[in-house]
Amino acid sequence: MDIERIIRRRRRNDVLFALTGATITAAVLLVLGALAFTLVREGVSRLDLDFLRSYPSRRAERAGLLPAWVGSLLVMLVTGLTGIPLGIAAGVYLEEYTRKGWFASIIELNITNLAGVPSIVYGLMALGLFVYRFHLGPSVIAAGLTLALLVLPIVIVATRETLKSIPQNMREAAYALGATRWQVVRHHLLPYSAGGISTGVIIAMSRAIGETAPLIAIGAVAFVAFLPPVPYSADAFAVAREWAGSEQLSVVEAAVYPGVAWLGTSFTVVPIQMFNWISRPGDDFRANVAAAGIVLIVATIGLNAVAILIRHRMRRRIKW
Repeated sequence: MDIERIIRRRRRNDVLFALTGATITAAVLLVLGALAFTLVREGVSRLDLDFLRSYPSRRAERAGLLPAWVGSLLVMLVTGLTGIPLGIAAGVYLEEYTRKGWFASIIELNITNLAGVPSIVYGLMALGLFVYRFHLGPSVIAAGLTLALLVLPIVIVATRETLKSIPQNMREAAYALGATRWQVVRHHLLPYSAGGISTGVIIAMSRAIGETAPLIAIGAVAFVAFLPPVPYSADAFAVAREWAGSEQLSVVEAAVYPGVAWLGTSFTVVPIQMFNWISRPGDDFRANVAAAGIVLIVATIGLNAVAILIRHRMRRRIKW
């Protein structure tokens, strides 16, 4: 065999593979750059403070994004507070506590399949479960729980994969020193895997912030001209009295309901507001759609920047 010819052929294949990858990457970046340039060119004229603090209107020059981005913020708050802890806890339990066997394999297979289920399926499930069964209605809490179910498999898979990457020697050394399983997880595994878990969490939240189909399925409003009530304000107490069904509130109801009254209000989010604008006849609202798209992209980039910062700080802390 001609060893030199084999080596030259393999080097040539490596060069061709590298050139193909670079070409595809450049093409993708070119397309993304063209889309971003078009978005900025059409929407930068509408992107100002008045656009962010104004309510929707039938006139394009007066329409704003205030209820949409506030609704997105509140829905993401509910999603994060419910989906992230449950996802991390489930990932830790499945990886560190569950015995390996056919039952664990079935659970792992189903979680992996759920990560690829279309989002509209989650919306239809939430419509029957949260809206009709639990009588939550098309509210902020129903939307947040729907998106929490949507991102839950992603967080679980990211947590398990990050825990798998930690060497088994670390676990064995901690057990040898007398640590319990929870102490191993709490003081060793979670700190070392915090960077990877946070990356998976931010990726999941970045997907959730742009979802439209499941929120439309549960009855999200396309035009909202008000904001959810501020906790413990006069509007919050009025909503709390409606929840309680009378003018008189018990001590517990008076303490809890006005603080979470915003959970039961109607809402809209930035993607739905964009869909409402772009579906209107004429080109008057195109600049508004582009400006809203810029806001959404900046929010997604911000989430990814936070993930990079957290991962960097965690690595530095582990190193020292």
